[in-house]
Amino acid sequence: MTFGGKGLNVAIGVKRLGEETHATGIMYNENGYLFENVLDKESVPFTFVWNKGRARENYKFIDRRAMLTEVNDVGEEVATEKTEEVLALVRMLSAKSNVTVLSGGLPRGVDPSFYAELVKAVDKNCLKVVDASGARMFAALGEGVDLVKPNIDELEDTIGKQVESKEDMLAGCYELINRGAKRVLLSLGKRGAVITDGIENYFCKSLNVAMNSTVGAGDGMVAAAAVQLEKGASLPEILKAGVAAGTATVMTVGQTSFTKEKYNEVLATLQVKQI
Repeated sequence: MTFGGKGLNVAIGVKRLGEETHATGIMYNENGYLFENVLDKESVPFTFVWNKGRARENYKFIDRRAMLTEVNDVGEEVATEKTEEVLALVRMLSAKSNVTVLSGGLPRGVDPSFYAELVKAVDKNCLKVVDASGARMFAALGEGVDLVKPNIDELEDTIGKQVESKEDMLAGCYELINRGAKRVLLSLGKRGAVITDGIENYFCKSLNVAMNSTVGAGDGMVAAAAVQLEKGASLPEILKAGVAAGTATVMTVGQTSFTKEKYNEVLATLQVKQI
């Protein structure tokens, strides 16, 4: 049993890379302390908006052929005043930050357009990273985003088209750029990832490793990419770091994040090529 969620996993990954981070969002009265305990253990500071009920519980079933089946809970509804509190926290925390990551789903009853409100709440001097799909991503892109990180399924869901070739893949990424993303980091799962700014395109192949679990791999990729973005890194450096963190996560047993040692080990072996 792990206690996380996309944004919390990203915060833990950033901390494990040795950078300072702060987690926020909506937390739930009945079992929220379990998440606080995990963040305390990882030395990640947090400020939550508290809501009634329980944090939703998601189940991942992995069979003998390593096939993953997910059963995701719906979760509690959240009142409008709670979402306003979240926006106020984003305004306050982003004013003290270099990068803000907006990641994951929304509570029941909250419209996808809330992602646009979140992006608008981020301080103008702060870089914005979004990990969402469909209407949520489109809402965010309308306000301008420095980096988005879909996977292939999320890209297809967002643009409403099948991605069957390299040309389809790049065309889909370019559509996100045309809608407001400065960079697209596209996860290809165990094959690696692609990054583009609409002018230059790069590919990084992942290592062929034993996959203990894919849970949290995308969040690890976002964490490492955000750290490199904050440092002003080039597209190949952002891509390589993201693939290293994603790969290191699937190699780590019983956790939804990677160790820095495993990250560095994988990073040293990766190669990036222009496409």
